[in-house]
Amino acid sequence: MTAPKPPAPAPARPRQFVAREASPLYASPLARCPLDPAAMDREDRLIARAKKALARRLAAPGAAIDSPAAVRDFLTLELGEEAREVFCALFLDAQNRVLSFEPLFAGTLTQTSVYPREVVRRCLELNAAAVVFAHNHPSGVTEPSKADEDLTDRLRAALAMFDVRVLDHFIVGGVSRPVSFAERGLL
Repeated sequence: MTAPKPPAPAPARPRQFVAREASPLYASPLARCPLDPAAMDREDRLIARAKKALARRLAAPGAAIDSPAAVRDFLTLELGEEAREVFCALFLDAQNRVLSFEPLFAGTLTQTSVYPREVVRRCLELNAAAVVFAHNHPSGVTEPSKADEDLTDRLRAALAMFDVRVLDHFIVGGVSRPVSFAERGLL
């Protein structure tokens, strides 16, 4: 009589990320491009420290969004110097506390492809109740295009099916003041 074989181990499941844990796929632009302090002058080091402090303050899990100006400053520092178009989302809970800030799509100098299905998927993964979108225009022109408005409408309609509110969509362009769709009445 032979001994029964032990059961085969279950196949390893891919690692699942919890709501407040950022996926390595979604690293912030600041984290993706670490700066070498030895190669920077004093002013550059000061700017880098200010970026880190503002990112820590606003993008830290649990930080509450209490000021549109703080969001605008944060987005200017995060996206203002990007050389290509990057589409990001600031995911919020029901009390407008930050769950995560993540660049979702990156494109070329003049455009990026945004897939509503992927945005909805990430909102559901994080259990987000609201979201603030942002993307940059490397040209520095912050005027929203018809394509920007159409994209925002498509995203808002897709997310409304899951009770996720789109609070705003900012366009950042270098040192120009970011444009808010909500302030312009486009949301």
